[in-house]
Amino acid sequence: MKAYFSPRQAAHRPERSFYNGAFIPPQETAARTERLTAALIDAGADVLAPDDHGLAPILAVHDADYVAWLREAHRRWREAGFAHDVMPNVFPHDRASVSRDLIEKGKVNAQAGLYLGDLSCPVAEGTYEAAYWSAQAAVSAAAAVLEGKGHAFALSRPPGHHAYRDRANGFCYFNNAAIAAETLLKGFKRVAVIDFDMHHGDGTQSIFVERPEVFFGSVHADPAGCYPYFSGFAHERGKGAGLDTTLNIALEAGANDAAFAAANTVLANALCAFGAEALVLSAGWDAHGCDPLSPFKVTDDGFRAIGGLFAAMNLPTVIVQEGGYNLDSIGTSLAAFFSGFERER
Repeated sequence: MKAYFSPRQAAHRPERSFYNGAFIPPQETAARTERLTAALIDAGADVLAPDDHGLAPILAVHDADYVAWLREAHRRWREAGFAHDVMPNVFPHDRASVSRDLIEKGKVNAQAGLYLGDLSCPVAEGTYEAAYWSAQAAVSAAAAVLEGKGHAFALSRPPGHHAYRDRANGFCYFNNAAIAAETLLKGFKRVAVIDFDMHHGDGTQSIFVERPEVFFGSVHADPAGCYPYFSGFAHERGKGAGLDTTLNIALEAGANDAAFAAANTVLANALCAFGAEALVLSAGWDAHGCDPLSPFKVTDDGFRAIGGLFAAMNLPTVIVQEGGYNLDSIGTSLAAFFSGFERER
């Protein structure tokens, strides 16, 4: 399997984030990719540097004003005399009513509340560079699949599935899975995005919620008590032309391998019924019972099972790295997933 990763993705090194009422050291760190790269190499993957496909694939998913702001935010922040990383201290009550003057001419600290959705996505000096190359990894994996390579892995860091079209959220800046799916639509008429990260892929759902040619399915912890809290419920089924192309399965705390595999089987059956011609997997390892954010009891055996499940779909597949924050388990989880995936292929 070909895998794509750039060392430039390590440039994102925020000082801190905010979690449950306190500033804490970042949970999403560059050390994650060191463990995952080692696991990929041990699994026999060919880890390649992504090509630079430019801004066009990113702008196919994200608003131009958000991309431009993110690119200059840290420089403008420091020029304004602020220390530390870019973080908002106020958020608009109604984003839709924000004036164009604020969007185009506002001060960087005011705009931070517009373009950063929470306090888990600080903008450090190297954040844009890392997010840019994280997206390029996803585009390169999708391009390889379009060229007939069958399947490819994007070791995307920072992750992406919480990023909306117009703002960052939850460790995520550019939505790598959505960018990969949009790239695949150049060669396929119907694409499915399946998200088995422990958190709901709210950004991905938002981007495709009205798109009839993209099916989005997510299995995750019950958002009533877990980030992102306000999306990922069963009644969310899509909107407008995209009605019935969204499927959310929320699992209760304590879910084990059997429950995890069963929920993913429901998603696999749904993408078949949808008629997907290609597949993007948002692959998070934070459902593992050892992960500091996980309420589940999933083990490596659970990831091995769903690796075989999705390989059996026999679809051109892009696997995009999302979450997973226990440095001792993420590599074994990835290896287990790929053992199941490659055996079934």
